[in-house]
Amino acid sequence: MQGRWRLFRHEAGRVAGPAPWVYVLLFALSQVLGHWSTATFSAVTVWLSNGIMVAALLQLHRRPAVLVIASCFAINLFSNVLRGDPGVLLWVNALMNMGLAWLVAVQTRRFCGAALDMRRPRRFVRFAIISLVSVTAIATIGITILWGMRQPPLPLLLFTFQSFASVELMGLLLVTPVLLLFARAHRFNAVAPASAVEAVLLMGAMIAVAGAVFWQDEAPLLFLAFLPMLAITLRLTPTLAGMALLIMAAISGTATLTGHGPVGLFQPSPVAGLEGVPLIVRQLSIYNVFMLAMVAMVLPLSTLMSERRQLEVRLRARTLVAQEARRRAEEASAARSRFLAVMSHEMRTPLNGVAGFADLLAARTDMHPEALRQVRQIRESGDGLLILVEDILDFAHGDDALSPEPLDLAAVACEAMTPSRGAASARDLSLVIDDRLPRGARFACDRRALRQTLHPLVANAVKFTEAGEVKVRLDWHSGGVIIRVSDTGIGIPPEAMPDLFEAFEQGDASIGRRHSGAGLGLALVARHVTRMGGRIEVESAVGEGSTFTLHLPLERLADAAIEPAPEPVAAEIAAPVAEAADERAPRVLVVDDHPVNREVARIMLQALGCEVIEVCDGVEAVEAAGAEAFDLVLMDVRMPRMDGLEATRRIRGLPGQTGDVAIVAMTADAMPEDVVRCLAAGMNAHMAKPVSQAGLFDAVSRALSGDLPNGTIGRAA
Repeated sequence: MQGRWRLFRHEAGRVAGPAPWVYVLLFALSQVLGHWSTATFSAVTVWLSNGIMVAALLQLHRRPAVLVIASCFAINLFSNVLRGDPGVLLWVNALMNMGLAWLVAVQTRRFCGAALDMRRPRRFVRFAIISLVSVTAIATIGITILWGMRQPPLPLLLFTFQSFASVELMGLLLVTPVLLLFARAHRFNAVAPASAVEAVLLMGAMIAVAGAVFWQDEAPLLFLAFLPMLAITLRLTPTLAGMALLIMAAISGTATLTGHGPVGLFQPSPVAGLEGVPLIVRQLSIYNVFMLAMVAMVLPLSTLMSERRQLEVRLRARTLVAQEARRRAEEASAARSRFLAVMSHEMRTPLNGVAGFADLLAARTDMHPEALRQVRQIRESGDGLLILVEDILDFAHGDDALSPEPLDLAAVACEAMTPSRGAASARDLSLVIDDRLPRGARFACDRRALRQTLHPLVANAVKFTEAGEVKVRLDWHSGGVIIRVSDTGIGIPPEAMPDLFEAFEQGDASIGRRHSGAGLGLALVARHVTRMGGRIEVESAVGEGSTFTLHLPLERLADAAIEPAPEPVAAEIAAPVAEAADERAPRVLVVDDHPVNREVARIMLQALGCEVIEVCDGVEAVEAAGAEAFDLVLMDVRMPRMDGLEATRRIRGLPGQTGDVAIVAMTADAMPEDVVRCLAAGMNAHMAKPVSQAGLFDAVSRALSGDLPNGTIGRAA
């Protein structure tokens, strides 16, 4: 037969279990056992032959299976001749056995799956149902033939049907699954919880209990036989449980046929038509029920326990694999973080020199206008490179946990606009913040995430707008904050809309494009908006500008006290900050191992009227802080001998006001975790390289006015 209704094992399937001649030998022995039992006791407890043939059909390929079945058929005929079956019954018996084996085998292969080792309880249940239906069908055919030949009384006919069906069903349920389990015994060795000693003790206990129960004639103790079998089922492999069943069947069957055991205590009621049936044959109905119950308990439960133990083994193995994968992922994440931190540091360090000296040159008044323009171009190019570096590092770094804080959103928007003011001024563009939020309102938001959301939108708007304005409008409603970034630029073509927020996608990616960029800005915008639980909408028309609308579910906090607006003060950044009340020049300690960085900081600070002391590592910084008084310490982090974090902790440990000096990290370590480490070490603030003169001016001014957090924060106890 073809397809899933085939009889023989597929030629590609691996053969397991005994050799073909073993099945023939087992069949011959079962015939001998049946003859001996019939001749000695006029009864058979279990008919094993058909179960052996079913196992052979399920395990062997076509050619050896045909040879085995043909040999078994010949042995069956010879056995019938020895038994003295008359005429047609000689062939009917053998053909019925062959038909039952074929019917069970083909249905088992169809409904029990390709793996026929009965390891799963549902396979055994299906096999039991198939066996019951097949035995019933064949028994019905046999009884019909018997009725046609002899027409026995109806009670005798029904009893014959029940007796035939029970011994056949017992043989199928006992022999076939056990042989299939034996064929794959190696699969269970690794999952048995019991040791070899425990297995021997349990099997010995089962034999002892079976002997005690079935070799006595006084008490109905059948229930005791279940106890050791239950222990074997729970602790040993299905193969050993099947072997225990065979041993139990051998002991109990022999004892019962010889007139011993609890079965002999059963006295069946007299039934008309069954007077000629031997008493032991009628008593075997109780024994058959006992063995069927034993098989129904042991084999499904044993396979269920085996399946559970295998699942536990797989779970433990997969847990180990998952833990190892997690460890590797954590190591990879840590390595990536270290790589990003190093790359950020190494890229920012030379940029600090480029941007710093460009700032200094741009502030000179004795330069030729063309040279001054070129210097400003260098500064703008440096800013563009810095933005690109930050976008790439931010994109590769992934999503950090948000750290909400009370924020003035208009101030953050102004901060996000600052890097684009130079480019906007060069094009005579207006940068406008339309703040429609309630006065003094504060919202819980992550400053860095919001700034990195608005900055690319403003930068893109400036880049693609030749004339007009770029406006950031802030509105509030009960559901959160709405921020609109609009421009009067060239707009976005409709075909570019679907991939607008994809990384490295650009509206014009041709080699003749007018606008530069890596295509990361809007991808980062979408990521940060998602992190904040919001959504983004885009409206655009070619030649009419674009509007990006952010819907952010930000919680409104208690409003800040509204202070009177200060009088406008016209002051240049380069104006000396030394005009303090005591007219003393602020003393600033610059700690950096890179001479270019120290020179840039020194020149910028001196232009602000500061007295600058330079040291090149943390050891010298601690010594200088302990020997002299400073208004501000600008501390690098990565330095030889002693890093800036340890130097900060030691300065905080100095006695008196010396340890309270304002310390600001001036470092190329600009990742979020770097900021956290700096503040945890006791620094007051963090300033990422490259630094500008405006940034230094702000740091010095805040240090002199006391606006920086108290230096004792994070101070060693």
